[in-house]
Amino acid sequence: MVGTAMPGLRPIAALPDLLVNQIAAGEVIERPAAVLKELLENAIDAGASAIEVRLEGGGVRRIAVTDDGHGIPHDQLDLALQRHATSKITSLEQLESVASMGFRGEALASIAAVADVTLTTRTADAAHAWQIQQRGRHAAAAAPASGPTGTTVDVRQLFDDVPARRKFLKTENTEYSHCLTTFERIGMAHPHLAFRLYHHNRLQRQWLPGTMAERIAAVLGDEFLAECLPVESDNGAIALRGVLARPTASRARADRQFLYVNGRFVRDRTVSHALRAAYADVLHGDRQPAYVMFLDLSPTAVDVNVHPAKHEVRFRDGGAVHRFVSQAARAALAVPAATPGAGSAVPSLTRDGPAAAASGATPPTDLPLSPAAGGDRAGLAATARGSHPATAWRSSGSPPTQAQIHRQLNFYAPLPDTNRAEPSDAPAWPPSSVQEDPAAATSVATPSATPSGDNEPLDTYRLGVAIGQLHGIYIVAQNTQGLVLVDMHAAHERIVYEQLKTRWDARDIPRQPLLVAVTLAVHERDVALVETHRDALDGLGFDIGIIGPAQLAVRAVPALLARADLETLTRELLRDLHSVGISHLIEESRNHLLSTLACHGAVRANRQLTLAEMNALLRQMEATERADQCNHGRPTWIQLPLGELDRLFLRGR
Repeated sequence: MVGTAMPGLRPIAALPDLLVNQIAAGEVIERPAAVLKELLENAIDAGASAIEVRLEGGGVRRIAVTDDGHGIPHDQLDLALQRHATSKITSLEQLESVASMGFRGEALASIAAVADVTLTTRTADAAHAWQIQQRGRHAAAAAPASGPTGTTVDVRQLFDDVPARRKFLKTENTEYSHCLTTFERIGMAHPHLAFRLYHHNRLQRQWLPGTMAERIAAVLGDEFLAECLPVESDNGAIALRGVLARPTASRARADRQFLYVNGRFVRDRTVSHALRAAYADVLHGDRQPAYVMFLDLSPTAVDVNVHPAKHEVRFRDGGAVHRFVSQAARAALAVPAATPGAGSAVPSLTRDGPAAAASGATPPTDLPLSPAAGGDRAGLAATARGSHPATAWRSSGSPPTQAQIHRQLNFYAPLPDTNRAEPSDAPAWPPSSVQEDPAAATSVATPSATPSGDNEPLDTYRLGVAIGQLHGIYIVAQNTQGLVLVDMHAAHERIVYEQLKTRWDARDIPRQPLLVAVTLAVHERDVALVETHRDALDGLGFDIGIIGPAQLAVRAVPALLARADLETLTRELLRDLHSVGISHLIEESRNHLLSTLACHGAVRANRQLTLAEMNALLRQMEATERADQCNHGRPTWIQLPLGELDRLFLRGR
């Protein structure tokens, strides 16, 4: 009968407000770290300049967040704990261009549904503070209280009345570690704010306002910063800034990948794929890159209303974002080895742009600055404390003066220096006798003469001048910073590889027609992709025809990939097109093949080189992109500073 409920089913009824809030809390409040995230974002939106966090029991027993923001007016205090009550947006148009961290108006109501909440606030023009308390559906009226300008939200006994949720919480140490991770993620995105964190009344973290580089170092350590390259790219509509770890500093886990979109920490496949693609030919095996990236674009170009926890975003034009991020990251990683200032210092990375370099020195005119520098990086020479090239990304002190360097070098002045070749007259590397076939790259011409080089100053070239060869494997050179060791096979491998890529890119991709077309059944959307990207596929060397509503025929492929598994290759190509709107599959496959050719074509170990040939290799490294590491992500050279050598020999003690 119409209107009667079926046996075993209850009639439709509206849910109580408390249950609605608890359901909403299940989407937003997963653990104490989620509570902390919401409260920190509210404090930032309130215009705070300093934020203090106090935790007890890993955040389960207590989370208190205090800020010095503008506070909440007394007459609006009751609304603060109600669902969908917010000061962030008032219309659909504002929702489509959200610039604040929060906007749903659900956080405080959801937290109050599963914990005891005490909110104390005071505006700048109020005579005193006001306080309101709520537990579930029971809320006390606002009452006068004492307190400075700003707001304190004190959350206690999380999930006490929701045992089903409480039993899924982990140990106190685990929950505290999640809270600390959340605190660090948000703190790193706002270096202009002061942060302080207490656990059981013990100070655990304290960061003063500063530059982005200082905040990254405070959170992740100076060692992380020393192994990073700066990224600064802005085309007006979109900007990318931050740091990328060198391939040699890659990690086994993706635990140091921080991506922020308009100041909000997110996980996004489009940008992550773009950054991974930038490392395609410099990362070894399954290693993971490390980075801290800040992507800024118009709020209307990105949708943050995708996930209740706001961990995901959706770009209006994902393909354009992918291309921009990938190109900016590739430019940063492509800095030629020993470019003045390359990776040796970072811009301040404030929201107003990079600060000017502290040094006013002028770089050598014969060595171009990196196109990815994004500003004047002159005089930022490596004064690093590590063993990797250009590790003085953020030096703890001032770089040595020329007078100090000469005083150090004077100790060695009596020693003969008759074997050093003048790099300016060294032959090009690889020599002209090397054939187009990369396998012939081991054929190195011997120069007709070896210049003395006695008048060549050490600071002419970043990698210095060669003084010998060690065990037929390493080139030993000296520069103003100290000693340079070069793995000649790894360095030459990168040089040959980059030359092969340049020659490949200079001509059209050759196509290999298939004697028998490869047919495959696909989804209807893949057929539409092929139709949409027909011109792009043709430019990549593919001839893919549509032979049915859900069938494709591969009739031609790029010649270098003719021996690959063509069905798998085509499906991965379509998957790339579907996910990011552009495919790097061909480029990655090309890079793998050319890397193999370069490895076989590079000069082998135990090959005796003349000083002129060694210097020619050093000069070519300085002009080659990504020459700091070989094709497999291993370093090609290291710098041993004079100070390090002095410590080894206990000089000055």
